[in-house]
Amino acid sequence: MTSHLEEKYQTSWQERQTFAENMQPMIGQLFRNKGIEISVYGRPLVNASAIDIIKAHKSVALHEESKLRLRESFPFVEALSKMQLSPARIDVGKLAYRYLFCGGANGLSIEQYLEKELADIAKGAEEQQVQDVVLYGFGRIGRLLARLLIERAGPSAKMNLRAIVIRPGKEDDLEKRASLLRRDSVHGAFNGSITIDKENNVIKANGAFIKVIYAKSPAEIDYTEYGINNALVVDNTGIWSDREGLGQHLQSKGVSKVLLTAPAKDDIKNIVYGVNHDMILPEDRIVSAASCTTNAITPVLKAVNDKFGIRNGHVETIHSYTNDQNLIDNYHKAPRRGRSAPLNMVISTTGAAKAVSKALPELKGLLTGNAIRVPTPNVSMAIMNLNLKEATDKEGLNDYLRYISLASDMQNQVDYTASSEIVSTDLVGSRYAGVVDSQATIVDEDRAVLYVWYDNEFGYSCQVVRVMHEMAGIYVPTLPMK
Repeated sequence: MTSHLEEKYQTSWQERQTFAENMQPMIGQLFRNKGIEISVYGRPLVNASAIDIIKAHKSVALHEESKLRLRESFPFVEALSKMQLSPARIDVGKLAYRYLFCGGANGLSIEQYLEKELADIAKGAEEQQVQDVVLYGFGRIGRLLARLLIERAGPSAKMNLRAIVIRPGKEDDLEKRASLLRRDSVHGAFNGSITIDKENNVIKANGAFIKVIYAKSPAEIDYTEYGINNALVVDNTGIWSDREGLGQHLQSKGVSKVLLTAPAKDDIKNIVYGVNHDMILPEDRIVSAASCTTNAITPVLKAVNDKFGIRNGHVETIHSYTNDQNLIDNYHKAPRRGRSAPLNMVISTTGAAKAVSKALPELKGLLTGNAIRVPTPNVSMAIMNLNLKEATDKEGLNDYLRYISLASDMQNQVDYTASSEIVSTDLVGSRYAGVVDSQATIVDEDRAVLYVWYDNEFGYSCQVVRVMHEMAGIYVPTLPMK
């Protein structure tokens, strides 16, 4: 026989499930038909399960004094589904909380409140030419970029994945490439349907029609033969990092711009989205998205420097092993990397600390860095030992970084956790450049040690997509801004 408390809990849970399940189709239609990405306090709800939607609402209590119940946020999602809006990321959790608990209503109905808060996008999507995208290389980052672009496919999509380019392979190459996109040992199964058209060398995934082009170099390719024009080529190979090498792509017919998913040499701009993406100009034809580590640490360093000032510091990267290491001991041209990656911690080098200055010139010459490769396949950590210009304490520094994650211009780059139990696998799939582990923060007046987790594959790929949007002139605001 169930008790009164049991019945009350079960009834409450069933109510939450019902609201979450009713939200799902509206969230999906907003995303696919209008380009609206719904979140709750930064937790994305697009393609989320009912349980994930419930958990996202539960997280509000970590940041605010009151809970946000699904029955309270549901009317806001419902109202959004009926509005004419241009593409944006809308945090329905923040909007609902402020309306209900922070005096946001001010006599307004939910519809009137949303019209006021979303005035900048409450006009419907403007016509904009869709940007053709080509992925040159289809390794770890290439396949994750494909997943992210396919996820955004639909009537409102402004970037269209048209092709991938790979080196000529064996007869069953297409099947194997599709299988690697379909199944991933770290990131799990692809969320959807993947089939191949072997006759036409095409991968079909959730409505995306992706031509597979086999070539040994950019010089061999005429993209216009495939109906691809003014394409943004994303080079994931790591073969070229200078203007001369990457410039080969611009010699291919049908290409307008090139983005490198690695640090660049020469005078190529290294962009960390959220920090210096405003440096991208319409005339820039070759741009770099820097490295995963540079993306993870630069937003946090900028935030700390803006508030407290940084005199100097050291960044130690605890990095998951990568494909350029050996599975078992064997020859490698780099020191130590020839030793078995799954069995050893390997001291290595990183240019990420110095590379920060390309995105954040005020820190030039102030940081040193090193790296330790560890036997995990994904999710890394940066430990930043900083000497500050202004003294603070642990609570003050953490509160500030929590604010940065919730209400600053870098809220899509910096995440924040107060969990004392979180470990690396919990961060697989994080869409942020870095996640501040507040429980590990150490502060002694003007000396601070920060621990920042980052999914060096998926989180970085999300940053790359943001740079792609900027290069294509696609503006997707995050609302509310603060």
